[in-house]
Amino acid sequence: MVSTIDRDSGVRHGSEREWAVRPRVEEVRIQGLGVIDEAVLELSPGFNVVTGETGAGKTMVVTGLGLLFGGRADPARVRPGADRATVEGTLVIEPGGRVARQVEDIGGQVEDGELIISRTVSAEGRSRAWLGGRTVPVGTLTYLADDLVAVHGQMDQQRLLQPARQRAALDRYAGDELVKPMREYAQTYKRHKQVAAQLEELTTKARERAQEADLLRFGLEEIEKVDPKPGEDEELREEEERLSHADALRSAATTAHTALLGDPMEAASGPRDVIGLLGEARAAVEAVRDFDPRLAGVADRLAEAGYLISDVATDLAAYAESVEADPARLAAVQERRSVLSGLIRKYGEDSAAVLAWAQQAAARLAELEGDDERIDELTREYDELTERLTELADRLTEVRKAAAERFGKAVTEELTALAMPHARVVVEVTQSAEFGPEGRDEVELRMAAHPAAPPLPLTKGASGGELSRVMLAIEVVFAGADPVPTFVFDEVDAGVGGKAAVEIGRRLARLARTAQVIVVTHLPQVAAFADQHLVVEKSSDGSIVRSGVVALDHEGRVRELSRMLAGMEDSELGRAHAEELLSLAAADR
Repeated sequence: MVSTIDRDSGVRHGSEREWAVRPRVEEVRIQGLGVIDEAVLELSPGFNVVTGETGAGKTMVVTGLGLLFGGRADPARVRPGADRATVEGTLVIEPGGRVARQVEDIGGQVEDGELIISRTVSAEGRSRAWLGGRTVPVGTLTYLADDLVAVHGQMDQQRLLQPARQRAALDRYAGDELVKPMREYAQTYKRHKQVAAQLEELTTKARERAQEADLLRFGLEEIEKVDPKPGEDEELREEEERLSHADALRSAATTAHTALLGDPMEAASGPRDVIGLLGEARAAVEAVRDFDPRLAGVADRLAEAGYLISDVATDLAAYAESVEADPARLAAVQERRSVLSGLIRKYGEDSAAVLAWAQQAAARLAELEGDDERIDELTREYDELTERLTELADRLTEVRKAAAERFGKAVTEELTALAMPHARVVVEVTQSAEFGPEGRDEVELRMAAHPAAPPLPLTKGASGGELSRVMLAIEVVFAGADPVPTFVFDEVDAGVGGKAAVEIGRRLARLARTAQVIVVTHLPQVAAFADQHLVVEKSSDGSIVRSGVVALDHEGRVRELSRMLAGMEDSELGRAHAEELLSLAAADR
């Protein structure tokens, strides 16, 4: 990709059309964060550096970017006297791309390929986030950051020194070659864990399961012996009520029958029955029905009433004959009800529930009685899964070792460019005895300071200044395999100077050819390679310190680099050196 440098601004122009479509952070506005009262960072698509005097607030720039992408909200970072800290970022993203789709899925808006992200942190610690104009959980920003930005700072270095982080970095560097076997391994590992857990339960809880089976057998035998029927308990209750009150029921039916039809054995002078009275009433009305149509209807209704009463009387007579006192049957019903009540107290609310319990218990008992067979099946499956898991873990080890060799060589080459020509970085991959979610491999980055030195863990094999260069080399190599479009480096060049500092600037500038790079630095040699130079300036009225961010033109860069070189902005020697650095950086492009 061809580009040119504007001598006044130091910004690339020849490739602006291509860079315009590259996802990147375009602008960041910061208010009330640390010593920064209010600042606007206009960022180049390429290499951006942030410089400034100690205490001016350079780190707040990285803190602000961290907040934009879901970083921890620390109320202590809110500027004293301010209600809240606010960070707003404008990002250029690919329209219709993965990030744009994610934003639209949650109801946010992406306008003309631009995405607005905002985050506030109150002095009381409350945090809110907005994405594309919509309020979202902070975790959404963290999730989105995986596709947008990678922050590499002093704390990130410490995390990368952890074995788990080193393995994750190596896996990402290995790329697609590791994806398929890792996916298959993860599925097999999950099933392996499930089978192991089932076997553990079956074998270690044998006594509890045997006791459960005995209780189920006892219950099923008890229910089978009684042999209850659905609804039987209610039917028996009704029968017991009827048998217990047989005399009263028969007497009531007989009395009612007599009242309706009368008793043929009684004398004519006895009480008159309902049927007789209805007959007299009907006869009286029938005699005159032809004289008034309204009485004709009454006569018909009296006739219907007579038929109805007659039917009721017949039913009462039949019922009275059917009711018999049967002490033996009553005793049998009461005994059966007592047995059923015992089952209901133990196994359900009624006989239907008891039968449902028996059905479930039989199924569970069949499961428990099949434990031995199930153990054999699971043992065979466990052995097969273990064999397959071993094969897949070995495959992962092979891929990781190949990637480790490539990674080690690439980092070693970077160290040579960073004035550490004799240093060598190796990535050791060793297998442990236990399977884990990512295989059996333990990964450790080691460094040998010179050919005769044995490779040691990074914290032991490198001095402070060397560790910074080693970590930068690792980050630069890893960035080549990292799909995110923006990288933020927070003073990873600490402890470096001279020729090594120039090489650091050169390496970062090369990285900026394919990605946006934002670097907080104190090294003029690094700052000289930037496409956009931002300086954090602080001012004080004696009681309050304020900081802002200024984008420098060529003259401003010369003055800032001179200050960084000689401690004096207008030193002739410093200015000459600054011009030399800028020329060197421009020629290197």
